[in-house]
Amino acid sequence: MGKKDPVVVGLDIGTTKICAVVGEVVDGECNIIGLGTSPSKGLRKGVVVNIESTVQSIKKAIEEAELMAGCHITSVFAGIAGGHIKGINSHGVIAVKNREIGPSDVKRVIDAASAVAIPMDREVIHIIPQEFIVDDQDGIKDPVGMSGVRLEGRVHIVTGAITSAQNIIKCANRAGLDVDDIVLEQLGSSEAVLTPEEKELGAAIIDIGGGTTDLVIFSNGSIKHTAVFSLAGNHITSDLSMGLRTPMEEAEKIKIRYGCSLTSLIRKDEMIEVPSVGGRKPRVLSRQTLGEIIEPRVEEILTLVHNEVVRTGYGNLITSGVILTGGSVIMEGVPELAEQIFNVPVRRGVPIGIGGLVDLVSSPMYATGVGLVLYGSRNKAKSRFKVGEGNIFRKVTHRMKEWIGEFF
Repeated sequence: MGKKDPVVVGLDIGTTKICAVVGEVVDGECNIIGLGTSPSKGLRKGVVVNIESTVQSIKKAIEEAELMAGCHITSVFAGIAGGHIKGINSHGVIAVKNREIGPSDVKRVIDAASAVAIPMDREVIHIIPQEFIVDDQDGIKDPVGMSGVRLEGRVHIVTGAITSAQNIIKCANRAGLDVDDIVLEQLGSSEAVLTPEEKELGAAIIDIGGGTTDLVIFSNGSIKHTAVFSLAGNHITSDLSMGLRTPMEEAEKIKIRYGCSLTSLIRKDEMIEVPSVGGRKPRVLSRQTLGEIIEPRVEEILTLVHNEVVRTGYGNLITSGVILTGGSVIMEGVPELAEQIFNVPVRRGVPIGIGGLVDLVSSPMYATGVGLVLYGSRNKAKSRFKVGEGNIFRKVTHRMKEWIGEFF
């Protein structure tokens, strides 16, 4: 028998669905053993707006996952998203005392790079090392043991609103769960869908969910840029609801079943039935009409992301292309439209590098949940925290620094 570690649970608290994925690490491989989903009622644009509704949805997803995995879930790695998330690149320099770089020097240079002014209502979620420079020699991933007198470090710092993170933790605690760590959702997605070669060559992940669209750019094996946009799948559903004069629930079903974001892919003679409001008879419409409503909105979302990539100057870094993930990219025509806008190869991202119930989670909508499990299995937290234990972010930051120290 292989050596088993305790189960790791990823909790993707999304705007349209809450998803709990249970993983078990056996001999270094992560096997998916359970999945639970529940419609999300208490979030808007990735941020908790109703604690009670969110708690009930979390409980339902966790119960379903427990039943499938046959285990009792006590702690989770929770995802965080929303327009309040901001990512910045920072740079620090230190003098090396003993002419040989040790783990303490790496910790010091990361501390120096992390010493940036952050507003009172925000705190650090992640400090992610990008590269180290020893005496003007750049592109170094692990400088420990090298000789040098000057050590520079580049890091990517992700910050978020303290209140949003506290509300996520509060919801999890009220559902009877400890939170092992709070993880940026697109960081989770990248763990699940990117290959090491793509991270090295350069790639952009665009996660189009229900309430937010998340972007992360990788190059040379590290994160260069992160961004979150408050425009996503729910806006497409809302457009359909108004354009077709049908309730939101029906518009969502129509989008999933018949939606296509590129009208040139739709046959002219395809017809669909649309339920009406107020007890009126259903109407029969051309599927082309549906595409004409969806295409401009999807184009707007992808153009918004493309403009951000161009603005940051990282457009030439995404050599291996764009990976689309999130529930909204399942719709027909999204990769083709993205190829036209970005002018690079585009593919849908599904979870890779896992074992167990692979077929169950082999969809872009589960990429974040599976990614949280993979992230958790690689960075199993030392301590858990609950609301009311002081500043939760200081604990996360302290633990991230400890992890970085161990890593090097």
